[in-house]
Amino acid sequence: MESIVLLSKLKSNKLKHINVELEMDEFDLTAAESKATYEEIKDYVLKHSGLKVSNLYIAQIKQKYGIIERANYNLPKSENFKQSKCPPEKEAAIREALEHFRMI
Repeated sequence: MESIVLLSKLKSNKLKHINVELEMDEFDLTAAESKATYEEIKDYVLKHSGLKVSNLYIAQIKQKYGIIERANYNLPKSENFKQSKCPPEKEAAIREALEHFRMI
């Protein structure tokens, strides 16, 4: 959340400026700060569960939890393509990583 304060109505000859101090540790993470890269997610999953996960599996789980991805321009040419689904144990590990990085 952002707040903008307008102090132009202040009419005082003595007071020319106002000092405001904000402690940034009091605020929650911004959306940009909470995004982890695919490599960071892979490393976290490998370190904490011993499982190797692919970018495809991470993308499937991110999509499942409503994390908006950019448009995929590398679409298959045939309509009958098969895409492997993320196994439940890897889904749980990826979900844990996403929670760790505060993405969900």
